[in-house]
Amino acid sequence: MAGIELVAFDCDGVLVDSEMLAMRGYQATVAGLGIEVTEALWGQCIGHKQAEIFAELERASGRAIAAEVRQRLWPLTRQLFEAELRPTPGLPEFLRNLTTKRCVASSSDPERIRLSLRFTDLDRFFGDAVFSSQAVAHGKPAPDLFLHAAKCMGVAPRDMLVVEDSVPGVIGARAAGARVIGFIGGAHIGAGHGDRLLSAGAEFVAETWPAVAQLLANLSLAGV
Repeated sequence: MAGIELVAFDCDGVLVDSEMLAMRGYQATVAGLGIEVTEALWGQCIGHKQAEIFAELERASGRAIAAEVRQRLWPLTRQLFEAELRPTPGLPEFLRNLTTKRCVASSSDPERIRLSLRFTDLDRFFGDAVFSSQAVAHGKPAPDLFLHAAKCMGVAPRDMLVVEDSVPGVIGARAAGARVIGFIGGAHIGAGHGDRLLSAGAEFVAETWPAVAQLLANLSLAGV
């Protein structure tokens, strides 16, 4: 791909089809508090840090979520991931054929990213090139994570292509000066989400990994 030296992938909803499992983890965590985590509410939380998601749940419900309740989230979610987590359809073949340098740039904490990659056998494609927003001051939609990933990988942000499924991720990547493809192949994607990603700044949207591969080939042929 002309001018593209690094492809940076979000993890949840892009590499792994995890968002509906993650929603179930939050539902189980706060069920005893009478807080309902609906799909509509969850859609507003995708792409944000855990602390920001709990804050949104508190705002929407008007109920406080104590620290000891929050601590239940990861054990519950980990069980779901270990039993049910899968790569997004067609991803392993796409990564096998990708010759460009690649990394992960995710809002999730490092343990969750690492286990998500291990449970789905995707860790072999990324090695140590895994970056979490916990390493920077501000998560998405700030550009910090993408600037950090580009610096660590030794490329200029303008030479990085980001694959994202969330509006905050697209905004953050564009703010960093990177190019962005919106991926809409996850099970959590609803009607109109591709248009929202385009409005946020994605150059293209793709529903499958073969479609992403074709977009990359077209960019290469066009020399852009």
